[in-house]
Amino acid sequence: MPQLRIALNQIDATVGDLSANSEAVLRWTRHGVERGAHLVAFPEMMLTGYPVEDLALRSSFVSASRAALGELAARLAGEGLGEVPVVLGYLDRSTEETRVNAGLPPGSPSNAGAVLHRGEVVLTFAKHHLPNYGVFDEFRYFVPGATLPVVRVHGVDVALAICEDLWQDGGRVPAARSAGAGLLLAINASPYEVHKDDTRLELVRRRAREAGCALAYLAMVGGQDELVFDGDSIVVDREGAVLARGPQFTAESLLLDLRLPAAAPLPPSGRVDDGLRVDHVTLSADPLPPYAPEYPGGEAERLDDAEEMYGALVTGVRAYTRKNGFRSVLLGVSGGIDSALCAVIACDALGPENVYGISMPSRYSSEHSMSDAAELARRTGLNLRTVPVGPMFDAYMSAVELTGLAEENLQSRLRGTLLMAVSNQEGHIVLAPGNKSELAVGYSTLYGDSVGAYAPIKDVYKSGVYRLARWRNEIAARRGETPPIPENSIAKPPSAELRPGQVDTDSLPDYDQLDAVLELYVDRDRGRAEIVAAGFPDELVGRVLRMVDSAEYKRRQYPPGTKISPKGFGKDRRLPITNGWRE
Repeated sequence: MPQLRIALNQIDATVGDLSANSEAVLRWTRHGVERGAHLVAFPEMMLTGYPVEDLALRSSFVSASRAALGELAARLAGEGLGEVPVVLGYLDRSTEETRVNAGLPPGSPSNAGAVLHRGEVVLTFAKHHLPNYGVFDEFRYFVPGATLPVVRVHGVDVALAICEDLWQDGGRVPAARSAGAGLLLAINASPYEVHKDDTRLELVRRRAREAGCALAYLAMVGGQDELVFDGDSIVVDREGAVLARGPQFTAESLLLDLRLPAAAPLPPSGRVDDGLRVDHVTLSADPLPPYAPEYPGGEAERLDDAEEMYGALVTGVRAYTRKNGFRSVLLGVSGGIDSALCAVIACDALGPENVYGISMPSRYSSEHSMSDAAELARRTGLNLRTVPVGPMFDAYMSAVELTGLAEENLQSRLRGTLLMAVSNQEGHIVLAPGNKSELAVGYSTLYGDSVGAYAPIKDVYKSGVYRLARWRNEIAARRGETPPIPENSIAKPPSAELRPGQVDTDSLPDYDQLDAVLELYVDRDRGRAEIVAAGFPDELVGRVLRMVDSAEYKRRQYPPGTKISPKGFGKDRRLPITNGWRE
């Protein structure tokens, strides 16, 4: 049985940075070739980054992607790496009309993959199944592919696919079986969601059995705007048994020696499942001489749910900050649990020396708020200063008479203005500390606590904030480190401290109950009757739904933040601001 050593490079890419992405391909290809790889692969849209969104509609960007691909092939050969085939994703332009996407003419963009070999682009193909749900809008941009690409490498036929080609039934998976492929290689940029790793594993196992061959699922790591990519590349045999599994949230070249079925003497041709036309290229027809395997596979240590979520949040802050050209972040440190968790995430992402906090007490701030903020700074090493907002508040109140909620919100807006002014002066980006529970029901102040460039816990319900804070402290204790979040920040009742004795439950239901209703309404799109039938009081459900529906205009103005749930606010959940439906 022929042998093949594959190098699956689960690495990061930056949208639009063709030069840096090309350099990464060169660097990691060299790493694989030096270790004897016979086939090197990179994720979906590695050359352009993912998702490119409306950049796909710019002809100049499509042309630049195509040109960069050809230049990359030449550079690989010029640097002595051309003998090893390289598979990667890029943005291409279609050359034939498709009946699937009516109205998109030849020349429309395609989410494509390519095989580079000996200085040439020897095979190209477009993604066949296009996702159009959640954060995906690929029907808006791309023409689907109509081929089954197969490349013969050292006597093994390797069929190629792109991400959604595995997630939907039909298409390239059964076509790989019909073509007699020995390996199905799928390149992916599949965004992270909680528990998606389990779903992904079962999917890969099932598709391998359907394809009748080993399956290599290569994933991306890193972050792009609100999305994070968790890696977790997987290789299984034809029965679905795991041969190798990469780490989560870590760049790595997953090297693996495989024994695979020999290709048939005559290359596959014609049309196979779903009318796909086989596009076959032979690069090396003869199997390699037998060699002693050096990379037998194995599974990286798995993260538990809390560690996985926390890793996603750290990845999101790090990627957004660095990819947008910033080195440091700024946030208001109130002594509460939300700002404390955001600060610790930022410290873990960027280093405490690059995290700046401002304590902004008012006449209603408790002594423990200031002492808890100072204790957080002491434990983490972040930079903290104190700037009271009392004098600013008094100056405003002397100019205009405000009472009640307007007076409360003025304090928050003064803090927001102060943060943005310091950001402007010193060059930090501001982190907004709001959580998903608050964002859902509008428990925030526009141009106050909602100001900022990024919101680390935007997609984490308040009950999840407590779980992550406790988990982070427990992990520190196990390592013999000082738990970073003050115990009082976790134990005390949450409060905005905008009036005497204020606590969140003055305005909101208990968070555990609130979050349970929100999870059904926001994440699962359940209606009022269904939520009541699930056992929640009708009055509570009606109250929560009214708050959620009336706060849509606030959410539209909230900063982007890391998506970790199946339905985060933003691209996932798109509702009209003006909306008379209340059920």
